[in-house]
Amino acid sequence: MAKALLGHIGGSDPRVLAEMRRLQQRVQDLETQLLRVQAENDALAAATRHSDPVLDGIDVHKAEPALT
Repeated sequence: MAKALLGHIGGSDPRVLAEMRRLQQRVQDLETQLLRVQAENDALAAATRHSDPVLDGIDVHKAEPALT
């Protein structure tokens, strides 16, 4: 059944295996980057909570976008 899913009867194609390894590495790299960015975001969010009291009065959900 697995051979039918791969679409051929012969052994595994080295190009498919190489692509699969490349994609697995890319997924791992992206997961690592995601964890790093989430940690950085958490640190920035914690820093802004305890920073300037002027900024605490701003309701982000009601704030208007900046004009560019």
